[in-house]
Amino acid sequence: MVLRTARVGLRLTRGQRNRCFGLLRAAGDVWACILEINSWRRRRGEPPVAGYQQLCRLLTESGPGTFAELDTAGARSVLRRYSDAWFCAAARRKAGHTDVRFPRRRRALMPIRWYHGTFALDGRRLRLPTAAGCPPLWVRLDRLAPYPCETIRSVTLLFDAGRLWIDITAELPVATYPAGQQPDPDRIAGVDLGIIHPYAVSTLDGAGLLVSGRAIRAEHRMHLADTKNRRKAVAGRAPKPGQRGSRRWRKTRRRARLVEARHRRRIRQAQHEAATSVIDWAVKQRVGTLSVGDPRGVLGLPAGRRHNLRLRQWQIGRSLAILHDKAALAGIRVHLVDERGTSSTCPNCRTRITKPAGRTMRCRTCLFAGHRDLAAAFTIATRTPGGVITTPAGMPAGVVTHRRAGRHLPGAGRSRRDPRRPAAPGSVGRLRPAPPPSVGSRSSIPPGMDEDPQHTTGKPGER
Repeated sequence: MVLRTARVGLRLTRGQRNRCFGLLRAAGDVWACILEINSWRRRRGEPPVAGYQQLCRLLTESGPGTFAELDTAGARSVLRRYSDAWFCAAARRKAGHTDVRFPRRRRALMPIRWYHGTFALDGRRLRLPTAAGCPPLWVRLDRLAPYPCETIRSVTLLFDAGRLWIDITAELPVATYPAGQQPDPDRIAGVDLGIIHPYAVSTLDGAGLLVSGRAIRAEHRMHLADTKNRRKAVAGRAPKPGQRGSRRWRKTRRRARLVEARHRRRIRQAQHEAATSVIDWAVKQRVGTLSVGDPRGVLGLPAGRRHNLRLRQWQIGRSLAILHDKAALAGIRVHLVDERGTSSTCPNCRTRITKPAGRTMRCRTCLFAGHRDLAAAFTIATRTPGGVITTPAGMPAGVVTHRRAGRHLPGAGRSRRDPRRPAAPGSVGRLRPAPPPSVGSRSSIPPGMDEDPQHTTGKPGER
């Protein structure tokens, strides 16, 4: 069994919206009370109250009606959040991370979680628990719950990007397959993470998958340009230091927050699409183990202002978490291995070669030529989780499948690698003219089929 969470919007009347905000503010009051109590104890030299049971006893002593319509189950979810945050910070400080701080920041609105048995879900109508003596609070979801009602274990009310949301968490069984079609744990595939190609996957028999992320990269670039232009346009509306902002200025900031939230949702959806492509391909190939190269060691290396920005936009941790989550639901194991040197090592003769500037790796020793990311993924596949490196005969030629991530992004077409980019002079509409084929290039891929979701090539070195 695995836990999955989906975010669903709400359709509320003004009265329902005010009551939901009242619950979130009451949860923020619970959080502030815990911080105030521990602040008093810290000034008196007494140990803090951080255990969940201790906090629950203090909540019981406060009596009913202390936190408006917030019920006991919702208040205890805030106590659980504080206790987990405190003990996590204590463990990290004990491990030597002295820069980690204990939770001491107040929050006006706190998410509230209710577990199974405290809420009721009837189609698109959801009843949120309230304190004794308060009228029931029924809200309406803007779409049906994506999980069966019997699998839902908790719902969470939260405020994000100017909207109220419900996070629905369900416990789902691992996927089952017919006899002879289930993933084989002994069949291993290597996964190389990147920016241009979020996932490059290769098996030991030469089958490969390339997921293009150029649309995601272009969305990051154009969003940054739009943000800079927006700030220049509204610079004249900014209030002077010490002067209260006007309603127009508040509307401008609210609009900026909505645009930022929309950008994050687009990127998140594209990342899920890319990970789904990898898992679907692995299921068809009966791959039972994914060896993923962990590139997080390069994040702390200074590489210049522009490249550091690309690394921050890469979101490696989220990509790993999404891939691991979808693989667990499909019954596929994921292992992290060291990827050092995989992009500059020949998969045939294991010779250290100069890192190529383009997408093609060429070895002068064995005359191997192939896609750099696929070659790195093949090398990662030969590294077992224990760190033992096997030496196969070499990287065989296999079928390479191409997929795209972010086809929902504005302007993403079949023949354009970067959406929202101005068309080149002399091109028809917004499509760029295809370059003429050259010797040694990807001439076997017909124009307009670059990285097409249904396009495959028979030679791994041609992509």
